[in-house]
Amino acid sequence: MRYTVVLEQEEDGGYVASVPALPGCVSQGDNRNEALNNIREAIALYIQDCRDAGDPIPTEAGKEFVEIVAA
Repeated sequence: MRYTVVLEQEEDGGYVASVPALPGCVSQGDNRNEALNNIREAIALYIQDCRDAGDPIPTEAGKEFVEIVAA
């Protein structure tokens, strides 16, 4: 499965990562790699919780991304 992760740098240099398709799925880290590793773990736990509860697993179907080059 693939999910969009929003990574924001904090004023203190740490990072906060969130997953818009998974409400409340948020993590953080002291650096970019740590935040991304932590959010991967949080996503896995979120999905496992959905499975355990018998709830549907949210998806991001229908999203498209466009890359442009700005001059």
